[in-house]
Amino acid sequence: KLDKTKMLFKNGQRPILDVTKAEVDRANSKLSMIQAENAFRVAKITLNNAMGLPEAPDFEVVDNLEFQKYEITFEQAKDRAYQNRPDLKSSLAREKAAKSSVNLAWTGYAPYFTGNAAYQWSGQTLDEPLKDSWNVGVNLNVPLFNGFLTKYQVDESKANLNIAGANEELLRQGIMLEVQQAYLSLMAAEDSVPAAELAQMSAQENLDLANGRYTAGVGSPIEVTDAEVAFANAQANYIQALYNYKIAQATLLKAMGER
Repeated sequence: KLDKTKMLFKNGQRPILDVTKAEVDRANSKLSMIQAENAFRVAKITLNNAMGLPEAPDFEVVDNLEFQKYEITFEQAKDRAYQNRPDLKSSLAREKAAKSSVNLAWTGYAPYFTGNAAYQWSGQTLDEPLKDSWNVGVNLNVPLFNGFLTKYQVDESKANLNIAGANEELLRQGIMLEVQQAYLSLMAAEDSVPAAELAQMSAQENLDLANGRYTAGVGSPIEVTDAEVAFANAQANYIQALYNYKIAQATLLKAMGER
């Protein structure tokens, strides 16, 4: 813009005020670029710290913000979450252990067998050889009364099982809510991408028209600056929309217990 304005000024088509404004706009743009570059460097340092590599060598960041629709239904996302979430697997394992504890406690009411066996050498005097012998026995034990110990053990195991089942149900509800929120955020982000892209295209067309009017001598530098600001904002909104979609997709994958 500055070079074009200077050329028009030399040709007598634009006043010096337009050149001055273009120089101010260029300086402001340079300041914004410096701030953006610093924010980028800070973001890389933050990423290194998050990865546990504060002294990591410099690296290039690959731009992969292009829109690629993530095809999945809510039912599929919910089923995959129930299948993959490690916290739910842990809860199911605890419930299974609680069921085994109930079964084990019930065995306190059942009769059980005990056995014993022994082998020995014996003799009456030192002159005669020792004789070996075997003793084998089996006992049947029938529980009659142990002060309600078995009953209390069974009741405790049942209570623990009920707690494990309630915790599992509560966890399932939390997982479903998390998946629902992530899925709805993904759908909203998906709808915003084409809208932001259309706004960017319209802003580009408006900027082209403003530049054409200014070159033809019928437009003002303020009109061009406003069009440039609008286009820059539209570009930023489109990039933000792509970023939001990527974040929403990652959030849904996390909710499903996937990477």
